[in-house]
Amino acid sequence: MTSLIHRSGPVSRYGTAAGTGALAVLLLVGICGSPAYTGWAATLTDPESGGAFYARLLAWPAWRLDADGQAGGLFAADLRAVLVVVLAVALLYLLPAAQVARVPGPVSQFFSGWAAYVLAGGLAAVLAALLGPAPSLLGALQEASTGAGYGFLTGWIIGIASLGGRA
Repeated sequence: MTSLIHRSGPVSRYGTAAGTGALAVLLLVGICGSPAYTGWAATLTDPESGGAFYARLLAWPAWRLDADGQAGGLFAADLRAVLVVVLAVALLYLLPAAQVARVPGPVSQFFSGWAAYVLAGGLAAVLAALLGPAPSLLGALQEASTGAGYGFLTGWIIGIASLGGRA
């Protein structure tokens, strides 16, 4: 009977790498995309400093509580933030599965989380531009560059959050 409840290996108290990364995505977009944060980031005194640039960059997937007269309504206003979260979470769960078997360890978890966020940022920007109120190919390509840049410069946060979880 004791063999049924005895485990031979260590039991991890932490969640999966994808789960902790997904929580970090929700917090990053939820906090830094909030109207309060984006308003604060826009009022920084020295707009040419690196810190002010990074604070405004963190606010890129901004979401709103009202549409403020934007064409397409509230959904169009929040589409980019919603897509970043949905795509990042999906990619966090899809990317590590193929990598863990080849390169186990924290380095793989870190780069999987970072890469998932870069891809999510670029794809969310393209889809939001194409599904938004004034779709254009040029606008989608320009937004893809901005979204991938956002993911590259902020994805390390998601990569760090993915460390230490089970694969």
